[in-house]
Amino acid sequence: HSAALRATAEDVTLLKAHIAKEHDAVARNDRGLALYLSGQLHVQIAKIAGQSTIADFVETLIARSSLIVALYWKRESALCESHAHHSLVSAIEANDAKLAEELMVSHLVDLHSALDLRDVPEVATSLKDILG
Repeated sequence: HSAALRATAEDVTLLKAHIAKEHDAVARNDRGLALYLSGQLHVQIAKIAGQSTIADFVETLIARSSLIVALYWKRESALCESHAHHSLVSAIEANDAKLAEELMVSHLVDLHSALDLRDVPEVATSLKDILG
């Protein structure tokens, strides 16, 4: 929301270049880099919004959730679905805060639906044993 209101032409150029790097990683089948770049786009958007505290939080959240995504991804094609980031950056470029907010919510729901958390790996020891 705030990013769409605050974004400069330079910010939009940066976001578009970031998406191009993400697509290049996907084309080279570098799934790890593509996943990393995908997450970092959201960090950049938070920074554009002028929300440094939220940007730090988002960066931490993405670092932790990337492992979950890597382990439980059920829809491989979702990583290649570029329309979500393109649409979001287009809304930011148009300074359409309402649309940017709607697209972000929709994007997060899509990401969640691309995970299959039903098959949880068994842990050999209890958390109590791990923490000693």
